[in-house]
Amino acid sequence: MTATHGADSEVGRLRTVMLHRPGPELKRLTPRNNDKLLFDGIPWVSRAQEEHDAFAEALRARDVEVLYLTELLTETLASESARRHAITTALNGLHLGDTLRTYLGTALAEASPEELCGYLTAGIRNDEVRGGHGLVTSLLAHDDFLVDPLPNLLFTRDSSVWVRDRVAVTSLAMPARARETQLTELIYTEHPRFVGTRRLHGWQHEHVEGGDVLLLAPGVIAVGVGERTTPAGVERFARQVFHAGLARTVLAVPIAQERATMHLDTVCTMVDVDKIVMYPNIVDSLTAHAITAAEQGDDEHTLRLDVAPAEPFLVAAAKAMGIDTLHQIDTGLDPVTAEREQWDDGNNTLALAPRVAVAYERNDETNDRLEDAGIEVVRIAGSELGSGRGGPRCMSCPIARDPLPTD
Repeated sequence: MTATHGADSEVGRLRTVMLHRPGPELKRLTPRNNDKLLFDGIPWVSRAQEEHDAFAEALRARDVEVLYLTELLTETLASESARRHAITTALNGLHLGDTLRTYLGTALAEASPEELCGYLTAGIRNDEVRGGHGLVTSLLAHDDFLVDPLPNLLFTRDSSVWVRDRVAVTSLAMPARARETQLTELIYTEHPRFVGTRRLHGWQHEHVEGGDVLLLAPGVIAVGVGERTTPAGVERFARQVFHAGLARTVLAVPIAQERATMHLDTVCTMVDVDKIVMYPNIVDSLTAHAITAAEQGDDEHTLRLDVAPAEPFLVAAAKAMGIDTLHQIDTGLDPVTAEREQWDDGNNTLALAPRVAVAYERNDETNDRLEDAGIEVVRIAGSELGSGRGGPRCMSCPIARDPLPTD
């Protein structure tokens, strides 16, 4: 029987989620490459694995099915067409040259699905290649990567997002992450579990990242526009969801193009049908443009959009959601505490159901405020997991949530 997949909100009861357990790719980080690979520090990998295992167990304890990205990818790579596609996309960098590309292509084709999954995620270093590889590898440093590792696979939220029964395969903006979404698309295309799944967007299109996409309510989607997601990306995404009948309003939300606010979910996440935990230092400046479909065209490209003038985000969101007020729960009690806890992903919560959310235990004041507002907080450790700038929401891609009840 084919499993049911999809989500129409951020807070419907979570049934199935995709995670990535930290693995060998994190051991590839060094002080020389961690900035390029988007990590603020060098994580203690075994501790990060312990923290992640505890996160997964906390989800299972709430009857959430946990799928692991590398297990899905390994199963996908049992398909010969999937193997060929994965190898081709991994080796299309101009830095390799024809001789090395041909050699690596032959070697990877002979690898088992498990081995190939490891090469695709942990990368291949120059000193790990033996024989028949010519000038390029002779001139590169021994520790140069021929295929870069993907340490940001940890943050499964970014490379795909489900909108009702369709999955939007995203387009990641940073070069260090471009291959992640190609692997995710391969899983949704070739894995038996997802046969027949209809897709939106795609890694070839304008940049949209899952951390910027919030399903505020059935039919209402907020999309952050900042360091990672572009205005052109939101425009294409809006056309697609309108044409597919998946939403009636998309809110384009400009956010500062800074590391601390790389995604919309670094400053706000939903914890109930009408409650949002939010970084108070940006409440007065955060705005949104409501986008609606002016009229349907023959296809998504000819669909005309209406873009409303900017309004305060909380006002625009409440209007679109059809509620009187979207209640704000602040991160911290004062501006300094709020800034500290926002940096430590205090806003980046994962809702397991209405009024139940997973959060990093270190953000004491934010968690206290959530509980004061009637939210049950499932606290998890994240001292090592947070070194890549991501919290429980970043580390999870909901694949199935219960629909919210309708009046």
